[in-house]
Amino acid sequence: MTHPRYFPTSGHLLLCRGSSCQQRNSVLLHKALWNALERDGVAYYKQGGSVRLTDSGCLGACKFGPTLCVYRERDGQLEQAWYAGVDFPLARAVAQAVHEGRELPSEGRYDSPPNPTGNL
Repeated sequence: MTHPRYFPTSGHLLLCRGSSCQQRNSVLLHKALWNALERDGVAYYKQGGSVRLTDSGCLGACKFGPTLCVYRERDGQLEQAWYAGVDFPLARAVAQAVHEGRELPSEGRYDSPPNPTGNL
């Protein structure tokens, strides 16, 4: 039996594509971010890349979109971050921080206080 190819990742970004976020250009943002991840060599399937980007259904912050959710393992714990009003520079900065294992940007975060412990 064959299996799909596995690509290790450093984190997973979920970008809302619900109707309210689409009205705030989340579809264009997803395309632009995906192109940047590929061009920068950060996309999970590129040599040296590690970031997955998935379009998502509604993430529940409809009035504040586009919304971006990030999950990654850091220091052996699940870290999550939630961003509202995401634009391309912020989304790209988040992806780079995930790829490089750096602290996530605080701009636009609404999961205050941040939850680095993974306790939900």
